Amino acid sequence: MTECWSTVNAYMEISVFVGEDEIYMLLDPTGELPDNSKLHFSTMAIVSSIMPTSVDPSSSGVYVFHNTSKIFGNNANQLPTYLRLSTSSRRHAKLRLAASISKVPLKLTREEKHQDHVASPEKGHDVFEEIKHRFLTFKKDKYMDNLERFQSLAKSQSPKFMVIACADSRVCPSEILGFQPGEAFTVRNIANIVPTYESGPSETKAALEFAVNSLQVENILVVGHSRCGGIRALMTMDDDETEEDIDSRSFIKNWVVIGKPARSISKSAASELSFDQQCQHCEKESVNCSLQNLLSYPWIEERVNKGTLTIHGGYYDFTECTFEKWTVVYKERSCIERKLAVKDRSIWS
Repeated sequence: MTECWSTVNAYMEISVFVGEDEIYMLLDPTGELPDNSKLHFSTMAIVSSIMPTSVDPSSSGVYVFHNTSKIFGNNANQLPTYLRLSTSSRRHAKLRLAASISKVPLKLTREEKHQDHVASPEKGHDVFEEIKHRFLTFKKDKYMDNLERFQSLAKSQSPKFMVIACADSRVCPSEILGFQPGEAFTVRNIANIVPTYESGPSETKAALEFAVNSLQVENILVVGHSRCGGIRALMTMDDDETEEDIDSRSFIKNWVVIGKPARSISKSAASELSFDQQCQHCEKESVNCSLQNLLSYPWIEERVNKGTLTIHGGYYDFTECTFEKWTVVYKERSCIERKLAVKDRSIWS
């Protein structure tokens, strides 16, 4: 027998959702729990089939689900599981269940479950009330609907993509490209810059090493975007300003100076255009420079040459909601001459 219990001195909210084939029980403590109890209450219990639910009056607040296949782990296989709650929680309205719920044909829609359990934050609450609301909505509507998937991800990850994107709050790769948990190992920095193998800060390099050598991703996608503040900072630097000239206290300039080759190309190619248009040109050119820099890493170039790794560029224009994508064609001479060949360029609009 597996017993999950807590000596909580506060109320606990319990929501039970019964479908045709499953029972969902959500434990939501409203007070601070002891450390040794948080693990129990951070997980949703799923009962594989609808069986009678009973209350043992001799035990305070004990609810029994018979023939449980999985609850708080795998060690409760086909054994009765008892969930012991604090005495005060017995008085909660949601605990007043019938002696048998297997006869109740309850099928809640996603909208009904949302309205029943996840209450919208009231006006005047602090910002974390809204964040809590979003988390509980995610847990109920996404985590529980894909429980096996999330349990598998808890053991390991094997993403096919590494995404390098800007830290801009308007650019969220998982939102605009639909990446789900476990699908993309993501790095975000100012102006989506990739330093060369030989120089530059090591944070992005460490992420590249882990993604390519340990996770063995099959694709690297560098995503630039419109109205990038980092690129604008790069474009406003003096033409003759070098890394040695930059004030060591200016972290932004010390970082974006890595993109000076893209700046030079844009200044030359778009010299007759307005400053805003030059910035837009550089936003795309900086992606190409980052792609070129990726090939300076020997273990990336080796995999690209073998065909086990492909690198791509992307540009998200959030003013028009379009996405441009292209793929690098590996040529050894291109690496030496630092000229990038691309294919499969397309615009999604």
